[in-house]
This record gives sequence, C-alpha cells and structure tokens, in this order.
Amino acid sequence: MKARASSTFRSLRSFNYRIWIGGAFVSNVGTWVQRTAQDWLVLTQLTHHDASAVGWVMALQFGPQLFLLPWTGFAADHFNQRKLLIATQATMGLLAIALGVLTVAGVVELWHVYIFAFLFGSAAAFDAPVRQTFVAELVGDEDLHNAVALNSTSFNAARMVGPAVSGIVIAAVGTGWAFLINGASFAAVLVSLAFLRTAELRPNARVVRGRGSFADGLRYVWGRPDLKAILVLLFLIGTFGLNFPIFISTMAVSVFHTDARGYGLLSSIMAIGTMSGALLGAGRATPQFRLLLVGAAIFGLGCTLAALAPGYWMFAGALVIIGAAALTLTNTTNSLMQLSTEPAMRGRVMALRVGIALGGTPIGAPIVGWVASHYGPRWALGVAAASGFAAAIVALVAVGRRSKDRLTPNL
Repeated sequence: MKARASSTFRSLRSFNYRIWIGGAFVSNVGTWVQRTAQDWLVLTQLTHHDASAVGWVMALQFGPQLFLLPWTGFAADHFNQRKLLIATQATMGLLAIALGVLTVAGVVELWHVYIFAFLFGSAAAFDAPVRQTFVAELVGDEDLHNAVALNSTSFNAARMVGPAVSGIVIAAVGTGWAFLINGASFAAVLVSLAFLRTAELRPNARVVRGRGSFADGLRYVWGRPDLKAILVLLFLIGTFGLNFPIFISTMAVSVFHTDARGYGLLSSIMAIGTMSGALLGAGRATPQFRLLLVGAAIFGLGCTLAALAPGYWMFAGALVIIGAAALTLTNTTNSLMQLSTEPAMRGRVMALRVGIALGGTPIGAPIVGWVASHYGPRWALGVAAASGFAAAIVALVAVGRRSKDRLTPNL
C-alpha cells in the first residue's frame, strides 16, 4: 500500500513541482469561485434564466482557443515557458479584478460579461498549452503522466472547494466579491513561478522561428492516425458534452429550483468524481488508449442517468460518474499526446488539443443552451450523452485499428 501511495504521488519528490502545484491549487480555487459566480450572474441577475446567454458566454470564453491556434502553439514552442506563464496569469488576474469592480459597483451589464469572457479566453488560449507542456520542464518525461494526473487532482480538489465557496460568497456579500477573490488568487501562482529553482528546470526543445510552424504542426498530426482519432473524440465530447455550466445551472434553477448554495454544491459534488478519476490516473504507470473507449462510454451513460434523474441527489450522483469519466478522458488524451509527440512539437500539438477540445464550444454551447431553453435541460443532457456514445465509437474503431496494426507483419 505504501509503495502504491509513493507511486501515486511520485512527482511531489520534485521541489519545483511541489511549489508549482501549491500555487496552482490556490489559483484553481479562485477560478472555480469565478466560474460558478459568472454563470449565476448571467442566469439569475442579468437574464431571466436564459441558458442561451450562458452558452454565448462559454462560446466567447472558449472560442479563442480555436481561432488563436496559429499563435498559441507557436508561443508555447518558441518562448520561455516560465516567463510566458507569468504574463498570462497576471493578465487573467487583472481581468478578474476589473470584472469584480464593475459588479461590486452595480454597473455590470451582460455585454460587459461577454467582453470579459472573450478577453479572459484569449489570455487562457496562450496559457493552456504552455501550462500543460511546462509540466515536463518540472518533472521530466519519466514522471509526466503522473504529474498530469496530479495537476488534475489539484484542479478538481479546487473544484470541490471553489463552487461551494462561491455559493456562500454570493449569498453573503454578492457576486462581485467572487470575481475579486479569483483575481487575488492569481498571486499564489505568480509567487510559485517566482520561487522555482530555474537551474533545476528541464527545458523542452525550442524551435527556430520561421514561417509555416503551425502548418508543420498540422502536417505532423495529420500523419498520425492515433492523434487524429484522439482529436475527433475530443471534438465530439468538448463541443457537445463538456458544457457543464449550462447543464448544472439550468437543472439547479429550472428543474430542482435551488438557490446559489444548492447550485454551488452540485458543482462541488461533481468534483468528487473528477478528483477520483485524477487519482486513479496518477496511480497508473502509463496511459492506455483503451481508456478512451471506456471513458467515453461511461461519460455517455452518466449523462443519460443525469438526464433521467428524478431528484436533486440522484442528479448529483450521476454528476460523480460524469466527472470521473470526463477526467479519465481528458487526462489520458493529455498524457498520450505529450508522451507520443516529439518534444519540439509538443507546444503546437497541445495547442491543437486544447483548441479542438475547447474551441468547439462556440458551436456546441449555443446549441446546447438553445436546447435547454426551448426543450428543457434534460434534453440538453441527452445531447451530451449522444456525444459520449459517438466518441466511444470513434475510440472503438481506433483501438481496433491499433490492434490490427500490431498483428499485421511488416512486408
């Protein structure tokens, strides 16, 4: 048992990783505080339970992940990753504080939220691929899969705390203070970046600047059937399945008629599943492609159960299943793509991964929001379930191809 625990948390032997994950946890709590508050602000204060408006906020926030791809992947592969993270984290912190000031002052309007969602998403588009590949600089390839899983554990431990804290803050002092709390939380990750032992970092290979860098990344992925299958799976789940702000907020308000605290609790309960999935992933020696098939199928099943749930607590239980499956999918795709990609290409490949997984949100979130508004949130969850089952078919075909390739002798 002790050996298993040591294996699960082996990345924590690195001083730099311990410093990084500590600061990231504090910042992640603030992120979940803001995400919960933002959805509640749009759904209950700036509109009359308009799920479509939440969908448009999500579209604006995640859309930059896709259309900024040529520049985000380039930045991750060419610039000093630590310095780039300092810039993106500071920018997101200032944006959160600005939105908080507007909200506390009582002058915030829906179009303000739209603009800040877009600006925040643009900064996050540069932050995400470099933050994911920076893990390899902290621990090296040998512990990369473990570090990715522990990052997710930290993120989802924060997800257990953040939404509940947000619900309490909203009920006690108002939505604007949740944004201010998030802005302040970015100081933790900035301090952690400042205290890293730079001599102990293991820099990824940098690429010589030149034209066609993004096209090189596309050609690299196009020549890899395994990477193409992962990206198709991520597009299906990311576009139509990972719209939890819409699903949870509309079910909480329209079906179960709960308040901000009840809504925040649902998001925290979902984090029990995601954190469980992250810890299970951390204990695995290497990522397995077949886990994508299992994760996608269970995701579809969990969304089906959530759509049919007769009561609040049954719905909460289904969210645990969905969370575990979603985390298994995202962590496995992250590790598989990084470990099977040449170091000099990782930034561009991971930018493509993030862009495909989140960049489909401008397509899916408005559609899912429209379905929730016109037919009810249960039907919106049905759309998510369909995306999970479709992704499972893609994974099944890919697993079959990989098995066939291994059995076919070279001629």
